[in-house]
Amino acid sequence: MLIAGAGLVGLALAPALARAGLDVVLADRAVPVVPEPLPDSWDVRVYAISPGSATWLHSIGAWQALPAERIAAIESMRIAGDDGALLNFSAYENGERALAWIVEERALRAALVPLVHAAGVEVAAPCAFDALTWSEDAGHLAREDGTTIAARLVVGADGLRSGVRRSAGIDAPTRPYGQVGVVANFACERAHHGRAHQWFRPDGSILAWLPLPGRRVSMVWSASDALAAELLQHEPAALAERVAAAGRHALGAFDCLTAPAGFPLQFMRPPATVAHRLALVGDAAHGVHPLAGQGVNLGFGDAEALAAVLRQRGPVADAGAPILLERYARRRSEPVLAMQTVTDRLARLFGNPAPWQKAARNLGMAAIERLPLAKRLLAQSALR
Repeated sequence: MLIAGAGLVGLALAPALARAGLDVVLADRAVPVVPEPLPDSWDVRVYAISPGSATWLHSIGAWQALPAERIAAIESMRIAGDDGALLNFSAYENGERALAWIVEERALRAALVPLVHAAGVEVAAPCAFDALTWSEDAGHLAREDGTTIAARLVVGADGLRSGVRRSAGIDAPTRPYGQVGVVANFACERAHHGRAHQWFRPDGSILAWLPLPGRRVSMVWSASDALAAELLQHEPAALAERVAAAGRHALGAFDCLTAPAGFPLQFMRPPATVAHRLALVGDAAHGVHPLAGQGVNLGFGDAEALAAVLRQRGPVADAGAPILLERYARRRSEPVLAMQTVTDRLARLFGNPAPWQKAARNLGMAAIERLPLAKRLLAQSALR
């Protein structure tokens, strides 16, 4: 079988499938390499890994390969509405060591790439996924050297603008949120004690501080295009002060550790995540707002589900058989739809300036804070 795309989800899926006895080819535009040893600086790209994702990554040998000193636990989270409402979550109250673990993209890649090679996965690069064609029995990927890879199952793991998805005729237009996710890392004056902060701000933007090891935080500011342009143009000292002030100096003064980066935020839900000889995973299968930090966890959930379906396929020898693809699609439909719907509605609700909407959303937050069962259900959906 062929996995098209060596992002984090593709890298994790490849050894999981190889260990299930499948012959796996991992294709990408470039050969995946182990990043250089982590220096004293911090990767601006970080992910909030849920306990469920961490458990699965451990099962394939990746989690235990991560350097413990580069991981921070979110032990609690404080969410503030734009009119005084507060919502608090605790790992302890949910019977977990952490609500999530903050891990750098570079560290995850350094843990996953060796697993790909150790599992005997064949790596094919460079490959252009728009060159995929389909026959009754296989998907065919033409390589730049003139050879062709034929696979009974092709897994599209090549991101939001998936060429694999387009080659299969699945039209999946994106809906921009009109926001840019601005990310940067900061040193903070006061200890964060493992607490993440999130503010739904009156201007419709959403600011989050995620704990990094030591007195450091990672910022994600989902901001309008105009505000994002301002943030990205700030000098380091000005950016640090603006970010600290936006969080009411909850952790004291800030110092910039990394230059800010920005990426456009978009919603995407394809009409199907499987087709003839094809399964989509990760951002190729769904685009979500990052306010809940669940994008990569949905992708790892896709990989876990697909690996389980293929491992438990019984007498069905053909990995691309429709019955297996339908089983995978059913297994992922509900959790992905639920997370997409919640994050999309929250993003649009808090982006609406109407006074009655402001009152309603803050009353809703306050009501959830007073209902332990509702809080637990919300937390459990994000812990998976």
